[in-house]
Amino acid sequence: MAGMSPIFRRKAASRAPQDRLVTLIRKPGCHLCDDAAAVIEKVCAELGVPWEQKDIDEDPELHRQYWEQIPVVLVDGEQHTFWRVNEDRLRRALTE
Repeated sequence: MAGMSPIFRRKAASRAPQDRLVTLIRKPGCHLCDDAAAVIEKVCAELGVPWEQKDIDEDPELHRQYWEQIPVVLVDGEQHTFWRVNEDRLRRALTE
């Protein structure tokens, strides 16, 4: 299949929502982080997607990379959004 034209290759099957991981990078006392957590919790509960929270103050690399964008949402380790989380956009990212 390596030599086959990209036109004829099948698209890789998308991952099931349960096989995804949403990560919220946040900091204490951040009201936007609390809002983001509420949206993530709702969408992930509906879809059966696991999610986790990481405190930017406990990880120097996360702090260096994201301190101006808190809260940051990662889907499978890739940045999905920052500041405000759109429920419909997150749901689409986890199901498409």
